[in-house]
Amino acid sequence: MKPPIAKRIEHRREHHGDVFIDPYEWLRDKSDPAVKEYLEAENAYTEHVTAPLESLRQKIFDEIKARTKETDLSVPVRRDRWWYYARSFEGKQYNVHCRCPVSDPADWTPPVFDETTEIPGEQVLLDENAEAEGHEFFALGAAAVSLDGNILAYSVDTTGDERYTLRFKDLRTGELYPDEITGISAGVTWAADNRTVYYTTVDDAWRPDTVWRHRIGSGREAERVYYEPDERFWLGVGRTRSDRFILIAAGSSITSEVRYGDAADPQAEFRVVWPRRERVEYSVEHAVVGGEDRFLILHNDGAENFTLVEAPVRDPQATRTLIEHRDDVRLDSVDAFARLLVVGYRREALPRIQLWRINDDGSYGRPEELTFESELMSAGLAGNPNWDAPKLRIGTTSFVTPVRIYDLDLQTGERTLLREQPVLGDFRPEDYTERRDWAVADDGTRIPISIVQRVGVQYPAPLLLYGYGAYEACEDPRFSIARLSLLDRGMVFAVAHVRGGGEMGRQWYEQGKLLNKKNTFTDFIAVARHLVESGVTRPENMVAYGGSAGGLLVGAVANMAPELFAGILAVVPFVDPLTTILDPSLPLTVTEWDEWGNPLEDKAVYDYMKSYSPYENVAARNYPPILAMTSLNDTRVLYVEPAKWIAALRHTKTDDNPVLLKTEMHAGHGGLSGRYERWKETAFQYAWLLNAAKADGEGSG
Repeated sequence: MKPPIAKRIEHRREHHGDVFIDPYEWLRDKSDPAVKEYLEAENAYTEHVTAPLESLRQKIFDEIKARTKETDLSVPVRRDRWWYYARSFEGKQYNVHCRCPVSDPADWTPPVFDETTEIPGEQVLLDENAEAEGHEFFALGAAAVSLDGNILAYSVDTTGDERYTLRFKDLRTGELYPDEITGISAGVTWAADNRTVYYTTVDDAWRPDTVWRHRIGSGREAERVYYEPDERFWLGVGRTRSDRFILIAAGSSITSEVRYGDAADPQAEFRVVWPRRERVEYSVEHAVVGGEDRFLILHNDGAENFTLVEAPVRDPQATRTLIEHRDDVRLDSVDAFARLLVVGYRREALPRIQLWRINDDGSYGRPEELTFESELMSAGLAGNPNWDAPKLRIGTTSFVTPVRIYDLDLQTGERTLLREQPVLGDFRPEDYTERRDWAVADDGTRIPISIVQRVGVQYPAPLLLYGYGAYEACEDPRFSIARLSLLDRGMVFAVAHVRGGGEMGRQWYEQGKLLNKKNTFTDFIAVARHLVESGVTRPENMVAYGGSAGGLLVGAVANMAPELFAGILAVVPFVDPLTTILDPSLPLTVTEWDEWGNPLEDKAVYDYMKSYSPYENVAARNYPPILAMTSLNDTRVLYVEPAKWIAALRHTKTDDNPVLLKTEMHAGHGGLSGRYERWKETAFQYAWLLNAAKADGEGSG
């Protein structure tokens, strides 16, 4: 079977005196039958080329399934007089959300249930499987219960375009309210009156630009609370843990502004905490300290890695510093409870937690850092909806340690393990190792690398190198059942913590964005070369993997250093960035200018982006095998980007290595919905990259 050859229709793009002739821009019109026909032909070709891997795909799928406890339930989380938890059932794609009554209000120890337990008073709040019936795609956005426990507000997306429908269920009767709101963003926030909800809607560019307030059963149209006219800014809305305030946050990549209103007032007026100032970011939390309402404000005004201050709610400008700025510590978050603060931060490229007790006199106790047993352990809060509770719920994980859920007794300091993520079969954490290594970039910067493998693997070994490197996102250690199928076949998994992410602080991010973006790509190449030079792997056994902005990363690397890799796996890849960022009418474009620059107005930005755009730099050279995966209804990275990229590669490159495009015709940015479908998708990817890396398909698992 021959690969599809996309027709070439010249499309002229001219900016700043530069003319680019784009022969595949016609693929953007998904209403054109020829476009769908081409995508389906690509799917058929991909299936043909990968058909010999079918047995390996099935084997990997079976391994993921066999290791997963399919019928299971989560650790219950208490809110008021109910324990909330989720169930999963063998053979069902989605979760079932449940609750049961608290039997003893004084007992905060979660009840011990298993999948066979008949739970007294159990109530099914929402069965996602029933909601998904008849739809090829399903995603649950919000599932929020009113503060009095009587009404469930939930939102669903059945196309993958991230526009949700909001519904309300009376949990006392099981009946739906007639109120139904379409076209909203995913989230919903309850006011404290138990009848009013806040939500956001998006504009034509999929930017959440308006906050609305709706009173259930009123028969009235929703009221517009706030509209954000600046196209660089997104809106979000939430309620403080104290249930005292509703917060409306407006933020771009570099600037933010927060408004607050009384959560108990269904007609609340909103006031600004701090007026926005260009390049000043801040977030707000509410605390009660010494009987006084205070705002805890995490900000970067003169503090690149952020500083934490507090101020009276009555006068947010009257600040007092709690945590000074440090060059070696990035403050990430602060969570307030009735009796303590939880500060989240990162040091040495890893997330950490610190507790600050609140004393009765309004002072704070000595900070206590929570420590864990593994060098590469991630830790964070895990389900703490209550303002005043005697225990704190914490989750931890590493690359080789399944997720562990603990309750920390705030009185005694005792830490109780409530659950470790079950991994069925013969899995033993001690059969795997994780370690930190460092590469040196061309400019002398040390780049952290996380390396995971099965004990006893002989070097040089097949290796999967993953990277992202954008938006200050951090690729922190996390466990994956599916990844065991790679490790058991002798494949090493490595994460390149490249600049553009946030692992090493705000400066790490700044050095990988705008006119420093190429550092992201050269860092990844430096890591790849280090892994080869240190004997961990060889170019003929190393596959690069990235998704979304990470797809841009591996797409750029494919042009810059194709000889270093045996394959490139690019998932929903942002590989035509200049075309996208030049068009303000496209989803997300204007909000992205702070991350990439504005090539419409700035020739230097235009030239710089054009110099690294994967699509525009495809050249007559040899490339490794490439697999690009996308979704037709993705609103973040449009399917047309990888479609054009693959067409250009096939037309221009000088080797016979296959380049493949797989388009999910009923999915969005996150890929397929339903756990079994996602496992199949993962098995497809893993079989391809194991084959590309020349790894042993049988393995030791």
